[in-house]
Amino acid sequence: MRRRSIAGKIAAIERHHPGADTTELRRDLGAAQLEEHVRRVVDTFPPLTAEQRSRLALLLKGGGDAPAS
Repeated sequence: MRRRSIAGKIAAIERHHPGADTTELRRDLGAAQLEEHVRRVVDTFPPLTAEQRSRLALLLKGGGDAPAS
């Protein structure tokens, strides 16, 4: 699902079911927003090296201890 679609679904659920748990949808929305942001930023870079892609992938997997260059 795209960001706008997810946001619309959250709004509809909250409007029709005010007490509903939207935690999973909000997590999906956050991931979609991050993906769009990362894509916009990365599109401005020259191609990344394999090492750079690996370090960034590690960070996104939750391995915050990726070695700094």
